[in-house]
This record gives sequence, structure tokens and C-alpha cells, in this order.
Amino acid sequence: MNASIKNIVVIGDRVLLKPLAEANTTGSGLYLPPSVKEGNAVHTGIVIKTGPGYPIPANQDPDQFLKEAAEAVNYVPLQVKEGDQALYLHAAGHEIEVNHERYIILPQNAILMVFRDDIENALKEL
Repeated sequence: MNASIKNIVVIGDRVLLKPLAEANTTGSGLYLPPSVKEGNAVHTGIVIKTGPGYPIPANQDPDQFLKEAAEAVNYVPLQVKEGDQALYLHAAGHEIEVNHERYIILPQNAILMVFRDDIENALKEL
């Protein structure tokens, strides 16, 4: 299978992250083996793609079966956006590899907070 990131569709409330490289040493200069870095509970990454959000039930009309067109599914959008730097719970994610690159898929509720470059405009949207 020759997959690329463009071909990936993220489902529901899931988020695709590119994990950021962790430091190999502590602040005092001690070397950290990979097993210690992977065991950390909280990691950081860049949001690459997001799903459409949380599905909400459509209004059910008792005469729905008589109508031809079905309603489209509605979603409550996610708070995270592509390009955000996210602080997330590592244990909640699932690691995948696409074109020899490592990515993490996790639900939005595993993201603790995001760092957004354009935070002032994001606050205006709220």
C-alpha cells in the first residue's frame, strides 16, 4: 500500500498528530534512553489533520420515510485546528507510520491544550 497523508481521512473526533522530537538529555545533561522518553505521560506534537467532529443526531420527523432526500449528518466541530501545537496524553494515542514518518492518532479529549500562533484571532472567533 502506497499511502500518503493526503489520502488519509480522519474519522469523527480523532486528530492526526506529528509528534515533535523529544530532547535526548535532561536539563543537567544526563542522557535519556528512548524507553524513558516514550514512557512520559505527556508529549507534544503538531496537528496535521482533524476529523469532522462529534456527530449530533438529526431531527427525526415521523414522516421521514415519506420524504425523498435524507438529511446530511451534522457535526459539532473540534476545537483543535491544523497547525496547532498540542500537548497530549501519549497513552491515549495509536502510532502509525506513513511513508516512513511516525504519526499519532488520538481522540480530541486526549489533548490537554494547544499552542496557537494566531491566538488573538482565535479568541475573536469565540
